[in-house]
Amino acid sequence: MKYILVTGGVISGIGKGIIASSVGTILKSCGLHVTAIKIDPYINIDAGTFSPYEHGEVFVLDDGGEVDLDLGNYERFLDIRLTRDNNLTTGKIYQSVINKERRGDYLGKTVQVVPHITDAIQEWVMRQAKVSVDDDGIEPEVCVIELGGTVGDIESMPFIEAFRQFQFKVKRENFCNIHVSLVPQPNSTGEQKTKPTQNSVRELRGLGLSPDLIVCRCSTPLDTAVKEKISMFCHVEPEQVICIHDVSSIYRVPLLLEDQGIVDYFCRRLDLPIEMRPRKMLTKWKEISDRSDRLLEQTSIALVGKYTKLSDSYASVIKALEHSALAINYKLEVKYIDSADLEPAALQEEPVKYHEAWQKLCSADGVLVPGGFGVRGTEGKIQAINWARRQKKPFLGVCLGMQLAVCEFARNVLGWEDANSTEFDPETKHPVVIEMPEHNPGQMGGTMRLGKRRTLFKSTSRKLYGDAEYVDERHRHRFEVRLIFTKLLFKRFLSVNPELKGNHPYFVGVQYHPEFTSRPIKPSPPYFGLLLAASGKLQNYLQKGCRLSPRDTYSDRSGSSSPDSEISEIKFPSLS
Repeated sequence: MKYILVTGGVISGIGKGIIASSVGTILKSCGLHVTAIKIDPYINIDAGTFSPYEHGEVFVLDDGGEVDLDLGNYERFLDIRLTRDNNLTTGKIYQSVINKERRGDYLGKTVQVVPHITDAIQEWVMRQAKVSVDDDGIEPEVCVIELGGTVGDIESMPFIEAFRQFQFKVKRENFCNIHVSLVPQPNSTGEQKTKPTQNSVRELRGLGLSPDLIVCRCSTPLDTAVKEKISMFCHVEPEQVICIHDVSSIYRVPLLLEDQGIVDYFCRRLDLPIEMRPRKMLTKWKEISDRSDRLLEQTSIALVGKYTKLSDSYASVIKALEHSALAINYKLEVKYIDSADLEPAALQEEPVKYHEAWQKLCSADGVLVPGGFGVRGTEGKIQAINWARRQKKPFLGVCLGMQLAVCEFARNVLGWEDANSTEFDPETKHPVVIEMPEHNPGQMGGTMRLGKRRTLFKSTSRKLYGDAEYVDERHRHRFEVRLIFTKLLFKRFLSVNPELKGNHPYFVGVQYHPEFTSRPIKPSPPYFGLLLAASGKLQNYLQKGCRLSPRDTYSDRSGSSSPDSEISEIKFPSLS
């Protein structure tokens, strides 16, 4: 097993997740089986109880693990399926050590950070690195480990010490450290400053880890003199200083890394069994990034949600939209709308925001209402859904978005004026959405319906998935549409809603979160349908036998980003 540790310096949020994902992508494109582990130094057991403003979206895995959004990057880039144990937190480590101490596993010894916590970290990493993440069940050969936070953070010290010991345990030829640092370029001088990187590397070396590669994040490509200066002061060769400057698309990051000889370096440093195939390993990624750069036509989607001030709150949703837009050769514009600004109360309190929000909604080509929790803004979401239904705008409701679409239909078509979810109105006479029996209201973490569940199709939505009888998708919710109303709602929906007979271009709601399984060259079917309808391509797509035009498909003449899969065409059957 080869281990690649990715650490970060100077500031958090520097892009360690994309660097780790890109390194994994490059190695997987060389034919290796790659897995990934994300270490978060916070004490939370998992990310499930975080506010989206605190740490971005909560990503859900097949096994129901609520994890850091970087695991979403790993899955999308590497096309793998991770488990909850691929996300390691301080809380998980301390919980496991304390459980052992309570059982008496330490035979009366004093339990300490060193060696017990550090040993537990190493054992966890070595155990999880062997777990297969590909469909073929083969044990991975390379494990990319991302250590969250910034070198020098007090909470990350046990992990740094664990990997200081770990490098000797697994031997030098099996361990490599990539340090991601910032090279700022102040506007006042325009000069690229190396001092933050020097200080960061010095601190890391003082803690016992010496970086093998220094990845410099900067706004423009590094000057040769700057690269040589970093090399001299940070005790590495110039070829070990890698520049990742701001690029038009994250799909270019693996290409930048490969262009700077990272594969050759890994072959020498880790003695990897790679057959060198120069420049053709990432052809599909180059095709995707080139396509992204030359898009001319544009389509816009109004994202109506609660957490619109931080785009990371909807990271997977945005990626799923981008994947679908890219597949049909359209540039995506996401119009973020705070749902509370659409409510009548906003007209009285903040009329400017109210009119701006409605202007954004009315000018969009499609409407998306994603998942969420809490009562704030729900009436605004219902207003947006009502407008999309009546104005025949393509609409997709995900999780809460689907539940509110049911409430909107029950209110405005069936005449149940107080129809609501018991999450928002426990006293409603028409509780069309209710709490699930397995939910434990006394405990917040891990008490929802989580992970992969089977959904049986009862409507024409199954056409999105190739006319399948069922689909396995990932869930994350505490409430569901009340079963006693399901048959009645569906029957009335078919009988009174003309949209379902072909007059509405696209009106779809799903309880699960299809964005979690979307991939760059395999977009999620519900999102793909929304983008087809929003761009006006849906009818043409249906008339062509549910095939995209040749210019919209990805080439099958190049090496895939996955060693065991070739996707030559994006094809979904009819939506009607």
